[in-house]
Amino acid sequence: MNSHPTKMRARTAALVIAALGAFCTFTPALAQGTDSYKIGIISPMSGPNARYGAFANKGAQLAVKEINAAGGVLGKQIQLVSGDSQCVPAEGVAATQRMISLEKTPVIIGDVCSSVTLAMQPLAEESKVLLVNAASSNPDITYKSGVGGFKWTFRNYPTDEVRAATVLQYAARTKGYKKFAVLSVDSDYGRGAIKFTKRYLPKYEGAEILSEDYYKDSETDFRSVLSKIRRSGAQAIILYGQADTTPIIARQMLELGLAGKVALVGNGEFNTKDTIAAAPKVMNGAVEAAAWLPEVPAPRSLKFVEDYKKAYGGEMPNNHAYTHYDTLMLVAQAIRNANSLKGQDIRDALAKIKYESPMGQVTFDDHNQAVLPMVLLEITDGKPAIKGMITTKVDYAAN
Repeated sequence: MNSHPTKMRARTAALVIAALGAFCTFTPALAQGTDSYKIGIISPMSGPNARYGAFANKGAQLAVKEINAAGGVLGKQIQLVSGDSQCVPAEGVAATQRMISLEKTPVIIGDVCSSVTLAMQPLAEESKVLLVNAASSNPDITYKSGVGGFKWTFRNYPTDEVRAATVLQYAARTKGYKKFAVLSVDSDYGRGAIKFTKRYLPKYEGAEILSEDYYKDSETDFRSVLSKIRRSGAQAIILYGQADTTPIIARQMLELGLAGKVALVGNGEFNTKDTIAAAPKVMNGAVEAAAWLPEVPAPRSLKFVEDYKKAYGGEMPNNHAYTHYDTLMLVAQAIRNANSLKGQDIRDALAKIKYESPMGQVTFDDHNQAVLPMVLLEITDGKPAIKGMITTKVDYAAN
């Protein structure tokens, strides 16, 4: 996902500058306890996006529990330290600053929201703290990392660019859609995904966007824009949005008679039981590209689902729970490969790692972007049907 809006850029810049001045000479790896090794996780734990932070923390905690039960890393138990970004860049920078100065964390996992991760990157770079992202999808994070400049930032998550290209190809070629309407969240995530959709649209003869609309986090009434879309003759709505909003849109599409006439394509957790149950006739045929699904048949992925449900009272994990779990496992493997707890050594090991994730092998390109499998799905007869696994590799030459 997954990035969300921000309106505090000026305050963010001031905090970044102050943080850089205070901590650019700090060496976090020196301040670990004798029996523990701290790894930070920064995510929205309060505010409208706290749901995503809750999943992220639960997935990370499950990974830490497994790692520690198996002996930890290099004889030390991992201690997870959480910080709340509220999905606001200024808050994310402040949380990062506290984590570096007070908690002495040499590795930070974060953030769910792309705008926060982008704000964290300069601070992580100057402080020589390894920032490993597990959920932000804005392509700028990748373009600015590795050979792009920020050598201490890695991302173990697909980008909006790859996701948008994958969804559009399936919608245009396999489903035969040519006329699209846009209804996406008004954020870096929603607008970014549409920007990349437009970049790849000319590849498909006759494909066009008939209308373009964006919604705010708090919006609940989409009837007027959906009525406009119905009149436009669009075959599909390109929707990159929030999981809590998708069921509302689906129910209102049903009210307006769009079920079976206009499909949803994009990403908005179309695959969850609650979303499908909100309006099964609308969701049938919805196309989505996802970082992970509970239905992935790989044995280790299925084991993660069962372990998570057992640990959290039967709750079904979402993709953020999985990607944070997987990223903690990835970092632990990098530490073992480095045979060192020093940030520089872990960073070097991560750059050349070949990590066998529950979904397949993960490596990193020269922009520190993970080359990893992604799931393409279509809702069929009320259930997510996996249409393929796509290895997501950014084509930098095309930009």
